[in-house]
Parts: sequence; C-alpha cells; structure tokens
Amino acid sequence: MNILNEPIYLLILGVLVGVIAGFLLRKRFVEGHRLNIESQGRQLIENAILEAERIKKDAVLQSKEVAYQLKQAVEEEIRVDKADVKDERRLLNEKKEQLKRDFASLDKRKEDIQKSETRLQEQELELHEKKSEAEQLISRQRYELEKIAGISQEEARKLLMDSMESEARMHAAKKLARIEQEMKMEADKKGKNILALAISRYAGDYVADKTVSMVPLPNDEMKGRIIGREGRNIRAIEAATGIDIIIDDTPEAVILSGFNPVRREVARLALLQLINDGRIHPARIEEVVAKITKELEVSMREAGEQATFDVGAHGVHAELINLLGRLKYRTSYGQNVLQHSLEVAFLCGIMAAELGIDVKMAKRAGLLHDIGKAVDHEVEGSHAIIGRDLAKKYGECEEVVYAIGAHHEDLPPQSVLDILVQSADALSGARPGARKEMLQTYVKRLEDLENIASSFEGVEKSYAIQAGRDLRIIVDSKKIQDAEAILLSQDIAKAIEAQLTYPGQIRVTVIRETRAVEFAR
Repeated sequence: MNILNEPIYLLILGVLVGVIAGFLLRKRFVEGHRLNIESQGRQLIENAILEAERIKKDAVLQSKEVAYQLKQAVEEEIRVDKADVKDERRLLNEKKEQLKRDFASLDKRKEDIQKSETRLQEQELELHEKKSEAEQLISRQRYELEKIAGISQEEARKLLMDSMESEARMHAAKKLARIEQEMKMEADKKGKNILALAISRYAGDYVADKTVSMVPLPNDEMKGRIIGREGRNIRAIEAATGIDIIIDDTPEAVILSGFNPVRREVARLALLQLINDGRIHPARIEEVVAKITKELEVSMREAGEQATFDVGAHGVHAELINLLGRLKYRTSYGQNVLQHSLEVAFLCGIMAAELGIDVKMAKRAGLLHDIGKAVDHEVEGSHAIIGRDLAKKYGECEEVVYAIGAHHEDLPPQSVLDILVQSADALSGARPGARKEMLQTYVKRLEDLENIASSFEGVEKSYAIQAGRDLRIIVDSKKIQDAEAILLSQDIAKAIEAQLTYPGQIRVTVIRETRAVEFAR
C-alpha cells in the first residue's frame, strides 16, 4: 500500500509545503522591510549631519556678527575716551597756563606790596617824627597857656565838664519836676473824683453775719447733759462736727473752738437744736449734725447764688458758687467776707464804669477776689494765690484770675482791673465800722512792725501800710548794698514771725535808692 496515495498525507504534505513557502516569503518580506528601514535611518542620519553642519555654520556666522558688533562698540568707546582724554588734556594745559599767569601776577603783586610796605614804613617814620614835633609844640603851647591862666589842663577840663554837667542836670531836674508835679496833680484829682463818686453811689447796707463762738444755755444743768455719762455726748459732738467744745466756769454758756467757720456754725446750730429738743445722746447727735450739715449746704449754695445774681455775674462754676456761700460764715477782723466781697464788686463796677472798662468783668473780679478765704484754713498759702488757683481751675478768664492773685500785691499789677480790685478792697475794709479790731490793738501792731524794722542797722524809715499787711522799709544806700537788701528783708520777716502774732501774712519790702536833691535859689 502506498501512503503517498493517501489523501490525508497529501493534505499534510501540502500544509507543510505552504508553511515553508509562507515562512520563506515572510522572511524575504522582513528582510526587505529591514533594508528599507536601514536605508531610511541612513537617510535621517545624513539629514541630521547636514542640519548640524548648517546650524554650526549659522552659529559661527552669528558669533562672528556679535564679535564684529562688540569690536565696533569697543572701538567707539575707545574713540570717545580718546576724545575725552584729549579734551581733559587740553583743559589741563589751559589751567596750567592760567596758573602760570596767576603766579606771575602774584609775584608782581608781592613786589608791589613790598614796595608799598617800604613806602608805608617810610611814611610812618615821617609821621612819627612829625607827631613828636607836634607833641613838643603842644607841650610848649600848653605850658605857655597854663602859665598865663594859672591852672593845669586837667583842672580846666574838669571845670568845663562840671559846669556843663551841672547845667544839664539843672535843666533836666526842672523839667522832670514840672512833669511829675503836673502828672501827680492830674492823677490825684481824677482818682479822688472816681473814688468819691464810687463811695457816694454805693448805698449797700452792711449787715455782718458773725461767726458765733459762744452758745447760750438755759441753765448750768444743761452743761452736764451736754457732757453726758463719762463724756460720751461731748465726744460724739466733737467727733461729728470736728469742733472742740469748751465747758468752763462761764455761766450758762459753752464755747466752740475751731478754725473752720462752717464746721463751727454746724456745731452751733446743732447744739442749739439739741438743747431745744432736750434729747441729747450720741445717736441723736449724729442725726442732728447730719441734718444741720445738709441744711447749711443748701443755705450756703443759695447765698452764693444770690450773691452772683446781685452782682450780675453769670456762668460762675457751681463749685465757686458753693465757696462764695461759705464766705457767709467767714469773717476777717469781724467783717463778714461775703458782704465785703459784694461791696468790693459794687465799688469795682462803679469805678470801671467811670474809667470806661468792662463793668461786668470788674464786678466779677471784685466778687471773687477773696474766694481763697473759703478754704484758707485747709490749704497752705496766701488767700489771694489760693483764690487765683481756684478761679483758674474752674474756668474764669485770665484777667479775672490775675486780678484775684494781685489784689494784695502777691503779683505785680498788670492792668487797670488789678488796681481797681485793690482800691475797692481797701475802701471796703477801711470804711468806718467795717472791721471790729480795736483801735489801740491796731495801732500797737503797726507800731510794733515799724519798731522791729527800725531796729535793724541801715534802716532810715519804715512804714506799715495796707492795714498792717505790707511793711515798706527805706534803707541808706551807702550802708546797704543790693545783695544785702535781700538778706535784710529776710531777717526782718523772721523777726516779725518770732515777735508778733497776726492774721494772714505780712509783705516786707526793702527799698534802696539814691536820691539827689538840689534847690535853685
């Protein structure tokens, strides 16, 4: 049996032949494709090499262009620098030539100066010789004149100067005396008219609300009730009011002692109410004192408001109104300070109207001038300075503030208003009956002030003025120098403090001056 004749084997053989043929065809195709790719790769490489060569050529060309441009720029800069160097060299040459000319000119000037100095020295020698000749000639002439006149040159010059000085002094003194006399007469006449008019036009009644320091009792048994068991009542009153109660042998009376007039008035009214009520024990005392304090505060505020209304002072700070009310219970030499302030306000207003200045401001300054006395028992210092600080604190204008501080010359007067307040204050205090100080005590205190001042060496005269608040001392200018005058005022002030008892403060003013007096006959 032949297997080649079998169909399946034929099929297998056909398949194998087909596979082998396909493989050979595929191999040939792949080989052709590979050759094609290699050909393309070689082409790409050749193209890349060509492109690189082209880029390299372009880069070389660009670098040559940039190098050329840089070379041109450098050459331009070198050219400009050469031109600048050339210009600078030319300028230096010009300056050098100028310096040469200047040096030549200086040399010439130096020669001229030396020649001038030589000529000046020659002239100076010549002048010196001529001066010597002139001095000799003058000396001979002076000798001849002195021989003829019989006096020396110095004596003649002194006589001439003394004569001229004496004549000038005489003319000046006469003219000064005449002007001073005319001014004094005019000022004295006008001042007297204004003061007289102000006094005559003021018709206010003086009612002194005194501070009472003694409380009457219905009987002496009331003293024991005021003292209380083991002194508890009197201690309660003193603690509540701050006032010392003195119970002594004075029949049917107790004495209240304290520096604060308002507290003393509270104690007086409270004690009177307790005596009338009859119930005196610590709880009742505290209740009555608190009630009286409130009532008195209302009363003082009303008194302050009434005072500002009477004067026409509007817009006064509430604290200043309260302080004005406190002055109702404050006295000075027995004169009620609130009533005194009202008098000063009215007098200031009248005088201000005559002088043509602001009447309202003058009244306001007069009303507030003693406001410092409302707290001078609590604050150290002069009541004028204390009042000035209070007025400034509560918004008063500068003119009123300064007038308050200057009304006792603690500050030098600067305006007519300051003088008006001083004058009105003096008028109100000097009015007969205004103050209760005994005449003998008053005069004795003034004499003591003047005697203390006169006891110091170099003092010629001393005057106590301003009701003893100001001591003016005139010293011998030959014995006391300016620096010694300051020390003298301090020594006199210390002596017054050590030897005298007085209210408030005393100003000590030492005056040193040289006077020349001559009479024409």
